[in-house]
This record gives sequence, C-alpha cells and structure tokens, in this order.
Amino acid sequence: MPEGKIIKALSGFYYVANKDGIVQCRGRGVFRKNKVNPLVGDEVVFQADNNTEGYILEVKGRKNELVRPPIANVDQAILVFSAVEPDFSTTLLDRFLVLVEYNHIQPLICITKMDLTSEEQKRRLESFAADYRKAGYEVILTSSETSSGLEELSPHLEGKISVFAGQSGVGKSSLLNAIRPDLELKTDDISSHLGRGKHTTRHVELITINNGLVADTPGFSSLEFTEIEAEELNSCFPDIYEISESCKFRGCLHMAEPKCAVKAAVESGTLPEYRYEHYKDFLLEIKDRKPRY
Repeated sequence: MPEGKIIKALSGFYYVANKDGIVQCRGRGVFRKNKVNPLVGDEVVFQADNNTEGYILEVKGRKNELVRPPIANVDQAILVFSAVEPDFSTTLLDRFLVLVEYNHIQPLICITKMDLTSEEQKRRLESFAADYRKAGYEVILTSSETSSGLEELSPHLEGKISVFAGQSGVGKSSLLNAIRPDLELKTDDISSHLGRGKHTTRHVELITINNGLVADTPGFSSLEFTEIEAEELNSCFPDIYEISESCKFRGCLHMAEPKCAVKAAVESGTLPEYRYEHYKDFLLEIKDRKPRY
C-alpha cells in the first residue's frame, strides 16, 4: 500500500503527498468510531484508484501533536514576535516557549520589524536576545521590508516541519512572503482600533519552503497551561532547569524553599529577574487552575 504525508485538511478531505504527487483522500469510517482524527503532518497509509478518490487506511505513530493548530509531527516552532506594533513582550514569549517546550518541539525565536525600531529600542531588543541566547535559544532579528536576517532564518526550515506561531499582526505572513515571494499569502495592516491583525488563516496547510514544510496557520490560539503540572514547569524553562540541579532539595519549586539555587541566581544576576518572575506567575496560574474531572 502507498504511504504519504497529509499536507492539507479541508472540509473533510485530506490531501496526501507522496512520491507520485498529491492524492485527495477521505478518512475511513472506523477512524471516527475509534476516535482517530487524522492531522496535517501525519504519516499515513492510503489506497487510491485516482488522485481524487483515495482513502486513508492507517495513521502512523506521532512524535507529537498540537490541538491548536491541529497538526502532528512538528519539528520546530518559529515563534514570531514583532519589535513594535505590537510591542515585544517577554511575558508572552515565555508563555509560548513553555508550551513549545512542554510539547517537545524545538523553538526558534524570530523578532520581526526591526526596521521600525529606534536606536534605543534596538539596544533593548538586542539585550533581550542576548538573554534568550544565554538560556539556550536561537534568536534571529529580522525585517521583511529590508530582508535583514532572512538568510539566517531560511536554513533552519530545510528538511523540517515548522509551525510559525505568534500574535496576529506580528508579520508571520509577511515573513513567509519575503522568504518565498510567489506564495502571496494574504496580509493586512494592524487595525489600530482593535490592536490586532485582521487576517486569520482558516485551515492548516503545509507549504514547501526551502526544502522544508511550513504550516501556514495562526499558531497557538490557546495559550493556557491546561495540561502542565506544577512539577513539570521547571523543565519548560531550560535555564532555570539547569540551575535547579544545584538546589538543595529535590523537587524544589523555587518559591519559599531554603537554599534554592534559582533564587540565588536571580540575586546574583546570573538569571534574568523577568524570567524568574514569569516562572512564578505561571506556577501560581497552574496551582490556581480548576481541577479537571
């Protein structure tokens, strides 16, 4: 039986790419019965007499899956944040990073619209970029208008399934258009009244860019920590996790515990205070979460 990868899902149809092209498929009825939902990114076994009447017979195992956007087997998340309009937010970035780390997806931080910054704003953003690089993250400063940073970003897409995620209006579509101009993805100016972008993508589709596959999607529309437990949050902050190895007590949550290496690192300036403050805020949010039944 032929095998392929789902690259698009729309109106109950799954478009499966394989060595011979793209086949339009439906899912077997047994999938619904067994609560199996094929996702974009899935490796599947299918049968088809032609390119428009195929059936997916089997969904292979996944290394990860996201609910919003509904996509499987993601290799990396390009977290797109604008320098201005909307302003760069470390709180929101850390929230995205925690969700990506929890799903075992490699993050890459991309700050756009650098051409719109003042010298003071640029210095501030470069300072934040240095902090995140020190924490172990790849950070690329870009501009879709000037093409600055695109040559640095493009190689990261090769051979991977990537999700571009971030707020509306940060320039995700402009960035993709700049990397591959023939895409002509729809973009719109930020609505000054609403304070957010007007464009939203209505379905998930993998598009080929630089010999890799990129999900053209709004990204994580839910940023709540519904699955993460308090004890797991530590490992979603790589810099805090590394420092926590030196905490006196195993399972230290870095709040009121004595001889906490993380709190000591904040006091000495080794760990940026805002990273620790975000960790504490997220921990309290998780602890205050209503229990699931």
